Order: sequence, then structure tokens, then C-alpha cells
Amino acid sequence: MRLVAGVRLDAAFEYEGLVRTLLLELKLRGRVDVARPLGTRFGALVRTALAEASAGTVVLRIPPSRAGARRRGFDPVVLLLARGGVHRTGRLRRVRAGPTGKGPGQKERTATERVAATVGTLRARGVDGRDVVLVDDVVTTGVTMAEGVRAVRVAGGRVVRCVAVASVED
Repeated sequence: MRLVAGVRLDAAFEYEGLVRTLLLELKLRGRVDVARPLGTRFGALVRTALAEASAGTVVLRIPPSRAGARRRGFDPVVLLLARGGVHRTGRLRRVRAGPTGKGPGQKERTATERVAATVGTLRARGVDGRDVVLVDDVVTTGVTMAEGVRAVRVAGGRVVRCVAVASVED
């Protein structure tokens, strides 16, 4: 079991082999036809997390980067959740890009650079006193998911589970 900011992370798959290829096809080439096999297992994990949580628990997703959202024209997490039968979600709000708003993407940064570029970038609303299941597509270092947990906590919510389509194992 993996923890992110002290919260249990469930991942539908390890980010390797065919799963990595399918996610890249979806995110980089717009291959929405590959969403169902990934989304089915992802959605099942989200529904399980909701069933184990208190009534009124909300699902919030980590938003894609602004550049990724513009390039794709869709949010892969929304599509994957829908293919997995999860339709009612909210999202965290991206309040700023990294320190300069430009520069290398997360994949090209060291772990320290990822933290510096990520802390303070997300904001949660409407979660005061509520339990939250936080979702994203891929968790590598966990920095972005941890930022989501921080944002929910600052807004008065409590993240009861983190769920990802895929996770990079250490």
C-alpha cells in the first residue's frame, strides 16, 4: 500500500507496459477508444472508496495542466471516470502554474523541482467539513496528489482516499 501525504492511494494499474502505452495514446494522441478498459477498473476503485466513506463524500479530480488541457481539448480523468461509471465529480482549481509559469514540464523536473513547482498551485472550494476522494490519472512521485490533499485540507475538507488510474512503483 502506498501513502500520499498520509492518505491511502489506490491505483488501478502500475504505470508500465501496455497500461503506460494506452495512457499515452489517450493523453498524447486523443485515442479515446482506449478509455473503457482503463476506466472500468479505475471507476470500480473510486466507487469502492465512496462506498467505504461517509455519505456525502465528494469526488474531486486533479486538473490537467493548462497546456495539456488546451492541447487535448478534453480532461482524460473525466473521460476515464465516465467510462468507469462515475459521473458526478468536481475538480480542484489551478490557481497558478509553477514558479515562472514556464520551463520544463513535471516529467523533466527533479523531485525537488517538482515540489517547488507544485506547492500552492491548487485550491479547493466547497469542501469545508466534507470527506473527499481525490482522483488523478497517473501518480509518479506523488507531489501533485499531495498538493491536492494540501488544498483540500486548507479548505477544511478531509481526503479519505486517493485513487489513480496508474502509479509508478518505486
